[in-house]
Amino acid sequence: MAKIARVLISVTDKTGILKFAAGLAGMGAELISTGGTARMIREAGIAVADVSEVTGFPEMLDGRVKTMHPKIAGGILAMRGNPEHMEAISAHGIVPIDMVVVNLYRFEDVAAKAGAHLEELIENIDIGGPTMLRAAAKNYQDVAVVVSPEDYPAILDEMRRANGSLSQETKWRLAKKVFRTTAAYDAAISARLEQLDGAPAMPAELAVRAPKLMDLRYGENPHQAAALYGWKGKGIAGAEQLHGKELSYNNLVDLDAAWQLASEFGKPAVTIMKHTNPCGCAEQETLGEAYRKAFEADPVSAFGGVIGINRTVDEETAKEIAKTFIEAIAAPGYTPEALAILTAKKNLRLMRVAAGEDPLVVKSISGGYLAQSADRAQLDRASAVVKTQRVPTDEEWVALEFGWKVAKHVKSNAIVYARAGQSVGVGAGQMSRVDSVKIGAMKAVLPVAGTVVASDAFFPFPDGLEEAVKNGATAFIQPGGSVRDEEVIAAADRLGVAMVFTGVRHFRH
Repeated sequence: MAKIARVLISVTDKTGILKFAAGLAGMGAELISTGGTARMIREAGIAVADVSEVTGFPEMLDGRVKTMHPKIAGGILAMRGNPEHMEAISAHGIVPIDMVVVNLYRFEDVAAKAGAHLEELIENIDIGGPTMLRAAAKNYQDVAVVVSPEDYPAILDEMRRANGSLSQETKWRLAKKVFRTTAAYDAAISARLEQLDGAPAMPAELAVRAPKLMDLRYGENPHQAAALYGWKGKGIAGAEQLHGKELSYNNLVDLDAAWQLASEFGKPAVTIMKHTNPCGCAEQETLGEAYRKAFEADPVSAFGGVIGINRTVDEETAKEIAKTFIEAIAAPGYTPEALAILTAKKNLRLMRVAAGEDPLVVKSISGGYLAQSADRAQLDRASAVVKTQRVPTDEEWVALEFGWKVAKHVKSNAIVYARAGQSVGVGAGQMSRVDSVKIGAMKAVLPVAGTVVASDAFFPFPDGLEEAVKNGATAFIQPGGSVRDEEVIAAADRLGVAMVFTGVRHFRH
C-alpha cells in the first residue's frame, strides 16, 4: 500500500477540516487547496499550496474555474500501474495526487429556500467538485476520495496505523460513497429545476434515493431483510429515538400511520394505532383528556398499540399512558416530567418527530412503482352538501368533521362511528362496506347510539346506512357518487337521519 503523499482539499462544509488537514500534514502529506479552504488552513499554521500555484493558472470566473486543469485532473486520474500514464504525466510536469477531499456546494439548502430564483440555484450547482470526486472515485485503486467529514477520524486512525496509507477496502468503500453522493446531488438539481417551469405533479422520471439510516433486525416477518432509509430530522424516518429498544419494521409503519393521523388535528389529539388502523382517536381541549378518550374507545386493542400525539407530551398524559403496555410513541416532544415517567418503561420506544412531508407517496409493485400526490384534502363545511331533509345539528357537524378526518386514515372499506372529538367504533379493510358497518359497531366498547358515521367512499346500497341506523347512528358523511345515491338518500329521509356529501373520496389501500 502506497503512502498518501499529496492531498487536494476543497470543501464547502469545513466541519473538522483543520484537524484533518493537521493530521495529514503531520504524516508528511503535501496539501493543495482552493480559495477559502486554503486560507483557513494557512491561517491555522498548516503548510498548504494554492491550486493556482500547481496549475500556473489563476482561479477565475468568480470561482467557477479552479480545479478543472490537466495538472489537477491528470494527477488524480493517472493509473500508477500503467507505465504510459506515468510517462505522460511526467512529460508534462504533473505530480500524482493521492487523496481528494471535497464536498459540494449546498445546492439543496438553497433549493429549500422559499422563492429561490433560477440565477441563485444555477450559481449553487457545483461543477469542479463532482468532477474531482468522480475522477478520484474512478481511480480508487490509487486515489483515496473523501466526501464526508464524518469519515475524517477513521481515515486518520487507519493512516496512522498503516504508515500513512489506506487499504484497498477502505478506498473502495469511499469511492462507492462518492458515486452515491453525486447521484443524489444530480437528482436534487434535476428535481428542483423542473419545479421552476411549473412541472406536472408527476415527474417525467421517478428518482427514489435516500441514505440508509439503519439496518433493521428484519422486515414484516423474521425471514425478511429490512433497512430504514431517509433523512435525519425529517418525519418518522428521521425521528430521534429518545428511549426504548430498537425499532422494528412494523413499529415504523405504525408510527408513521399514527403520526399522520394525529397531525390532521388542530387541537390536542391522540391516536392509538394497531396494524396501521386507528383503534382509538380523540381530539380534546387537553392532551390528557384526548388520550383517555382515545384509549376508552377500544382498551383491548390499545394494548400493544402505537401512539401518535400532536403536542408535547406532558406529565398528566404520560401517567395515563404508563398504565398500559404501549409499543411506541411519536410526538413532537416530551416534558422532563413526562420523560421520567415514560423512560421507566424499558421497552417503550419514544420518538421525537419533526414535521416532514414528501410531495409524492410512492409504493412499490412488481416491476415498478406507483406514485401519487399525498391526500391532503380537508373537509370544507361550506362546500359540503346536505342531501337529506334533516340538517345535521351543530354537535353532529363537529362529530362528522372529526369522523371524516379519522376515516381518511382507515384502510378501505372504511367506516368510523364517532362523537364530537372521539372515535367510537372502526370498521376497516373489509371487502364489503356493509360488513365494515357491522364490524365498526361490533368493535365498539362505548355506546353507539347517538353517534355519526363517516364512510371513506359512497354507500353502494341502502343496506349499510340501514345497518348503522339500527345501531343508533343519527348522521352520515360520505363522498356520494353512487348510481344508487337517490336510493340511499331516500332511505336516510325515511329513517329520519341526516346525510352530507363531500364530493371527495378517501380510499386508503
